[in-house]
Amino acid sequence: MRVSFSSIVGQERARDFLKEVLAREKMPHAYLFTGIPGVGKTSMARALALALNCEAPEDGDSCGRCPACRRMLSGNFPDFVSVRCRPDKQKILIEQIRDLNRELRFPPHSEGFRVCVVQEAERMTEEAANAFLKTLEEPPPRNILILNTVEPRDLLSTIVSRCQRVSFRPLPRGAMAKWLAENMDVPGETGELLARISGGSLGLARKMLAHHFLETREKWISRLLEVPGLTRERCLDMAGRCESETGKGAGIASRDGTPGLTDLIDVWETWYRDLLVLKSGGSAGLLMNVDFSHQLKKISKSAKLNLLSESIRVMDRARQDLHRNRNRKLVMEYLVLSLNRLAGGSL
Repeated sequence: MRVSFSSIVGQERARDFLKEVLAREKMPHAYLFTGIPGVGKTSMARALALALNCEAPEDGDSCGRCPACRRMLSGNFPDFVSVRCRPDKQKILIEQIRDLNRELRFPPHSEGFRVCVVQEAERMTEEAANAFLKTLEEPPPRNILILNTVEPRDLLSTIVSRCQRVSFRPLPRGAMAKWLAENMDVPGETGELLARISGGSLGLARKMLAHHFLETREKWISRLLEVPGLTRERCLDMAGRCESETGKGAGIASRDGTPGLTDLIDVWETWYRDLLVLKSGGSAGLLMNVDFSHQLKKISKSAKLNLLSESIRVMDRARQDLHRNRNRKLVMEYLVLSLNRLAGGSL
């Protein structure tokens, strides 16, 4: 699929800003692309690289036909460089930044610009971040550095201050549903649901489709609905099944996209979030689990706000424990038993 400014969904403000900068022909040397994963940050970086190096641009966008565009679209363009954390380390190491700096000492292979993207820039170690800062302080000519991150506060303030920030918003539900229908033959209702539960991340919605996440999610919600009536022994049994059936990686938002235990907790938390919305008088249009709206409305009538809030706090603690590499089975046992206890308060 061709990558261009016009092909990126729902990021008109970011696109128009970059096209305006291109028209002025005075490019800043560093950008900070901020926003949740899967909303088009990397695609926008590729579109920018294409526009900068295209031999026959059309209305500020790449033509998609010239030799530079064809090489870029085929993945054989040497002046587009991507740096990401190593799977075995989950960090961007100083050696990787040193390798990048060595490459930047040489001019770009083409007559245009080299575009270097640091994926998940917040994962740079302190040493790597300081090495990258030196590059920002003395930027080599005809190189554009782009840092992709969710939260700028996770980066050194000195790095942030030297970058032009470009914000990427979660995608509108309608735009996502339309794209999924036109490009992946996803029915409208399913596309709308994916837009809601992915939080406006098209990349995440596509991983959900690839891994049949909607079916898995229905199973997880069905189990959650059983929790109030379980004995202690059955609570422990459910916790064990949940632990054994989920992946041990970083979850569906990661590169491999395998649903994990944190994904299960996230789904359960959206359930309590929806109950809070209804109990507080919110509209059904605000629900994430809109396909379960009937059950949610029924349960919310007898729910208590303080118990719903406490249930969410328990799940936040479980998520934090998993991030600290605590024993997965023990974390789930504590979570299910706690939810069962709180459900005894007429939740």
